Amino acid sequence: MDRVFFILGAVSAALGVAAGAFGAHALRGRLTPDLLNVFETGVRYHLIHALGLFSVAWAATRWQGHALSAAGWLFLLGTVLFSGSLYALSVSGVRALGVITPLGGIAFIAGWITLAWAVWQG
Repeated sequence: MDRVFFILGAVSAALGVAAGAFGAHALRGRLTPDLLNVFETGVRYHLIHALGLFSVAWAATRWQGHALSAAGWLFLLGTVLFSGSLYALSVSGVRALGVITPLGGIAFIAGWITLAWAVWQG
């Protein structure tokens, strides 16, 4: 499990850096400042939760349990829902995509709580 989440963390971090570079170079000047800020928020949470995946991988080297795996999958789900919806909203301008974003935020919060629980139980 530690290898899986380490790899997912590395891939997620690479995608987050690529998204940040895309926003900084390809979208600046094409998006309104408000929508560029939305995109950058997606990048910020994407990168933070790539580190969260690394923390799950590290924790898996010390403790066992299904809760650790659940935490990692919640971080990944949160990245797709939260950051993905913000990326899509900012480049499309479709504000309705914003209703998905809180679901990703809930997944992030649940992931951190689940990670804490897994380590506590470990």
